[in-house]
Amino acid sequence: MSEPRYTSLRERHESLGAAFTDFGGWLMPVRYASDLAEHHAVREAAGLFDISHMAEFWVHDGRAADFLDYALAGRVSAMPVGKAKYSFVLADDGGIVDDVIVYRTAEEYFLVIANAGNRAAVAGALDAALAAWARVHAFLDGPVEGDFASVLGGELPRVEDVSDQTALLAVQGPRARDIVEATAGIDITGTALADLGYYAWTGGTFAGASLFVARTGYTGEDGFELLVPNRVAVALWDALLTAGETFGLVPAGLAARDTLRLEAGMPLYGHELSRTVVPAQAGLARAVALDKDDFVGKGGLAADTADRPVLVGLVSGGKRAGRAGYAVYDGDARVGEVTSGALSPTLQHPIALAFVSPESSSLGTELAIDVRGTRIPATVTALPFYRRKK
Repeated sequence: MSEPRYTSLRERHESLGAAFTDFGGWLMPVRYASDLAEHHAVREAAGLFDISHMAEFWVHDGRAADFLDYALAGRVSAMPVGKAKYSFVLADDGGIVDDVIVYRTAEEYFLVIANAGNRAAVAGALDAALAAWARVHAFLDGPVEGDFASVLGGELPRVEDVSDQTALLAVQGPRARDIVEATAGIDITGTALADLGYYAWTGGTFAGASLFVARTGYTGEDGFELLVPNRVAVALWDALLTAGETFGLVPAGLAARDTLRLEAGMPLYGHELSRTVVPAQAGLARAVALDKDDFVGKGGLAADTADRPVLVGLVSGGKRAGRAGYAVYDGDARVGEVTSGALSPTLQHPIALAFVSPESSSLGTELAIDVRGTRIPATVTALPFYRRKK
């Protein structure tokens, strides 16, 4: 078993008193001082997250857009340059290998960001998809022996795993734009942050290095994710904290990230998403372009999944929250299991995500969560639990 890894910001986290937890093979800050304080800071001002454990792949050249249409569940080729899309890497049977965000940076140039724990699985899936795609298109374009690249116009798409060379920081919260704009050393050379839409990106520089800034995040708040080479990660972290001091920015760990994303109804791989779950079960069928001619997993999605458990939101009263693995009951019948749950710091009542049988999933259905032997009433409710004010 390999040793857990640290990001290039390890010393900064230790100096701030962070507690660490193993996440996807990385030792990551779980909190610096208080889960609740970090959570509320993101909702009310801003939090700074080190998410450098995430995996990054560049997919470029050749017919990269066409290839990604085959490799991913969404229709990447329809996305304009400058935008981003949430999508899936699927297995042949339609199970979710990973959920990813894809950014189009040029006509045939894409950045794919995957979960840290699925880096190897995504790399393997993209490699396998590229081989299969090349074989199919070599045949369609003109059968030959061997040289697929010549048939495909002289060049196959390239998949480059750059995870070890890059750091990714996230500034999340209503003051995020103020903070990034005020950070010394950041020079935005593309679209100004004020004009940057949600799920879009812009370019710039920081300390002489290239800077990729995306208006994306995983907290339900406005925010930005900043990708830089590892060599300037510490300087960027320090500059953001310095600029954010007057705006209420605090470093935030995985514990706050988890309650924030849960309130926002955002699924987490390993909890709501897995190889045994297809997107429709998690309410994410909209991210799958079934009208594409072909893509990895399309055949598996054609199977009848109507009787599979579906993901629902549950709200309860009191202060006792269901946690991952707790059973869900409809009357005396066990109908499902909680995948994530917490006492919502913002809403001040328990919330949970759970997979339950379809017949118990209608909005308003009264269920119960078994919280250590006590059944707590819970009502099926619409997601997200929390929606930020525009």
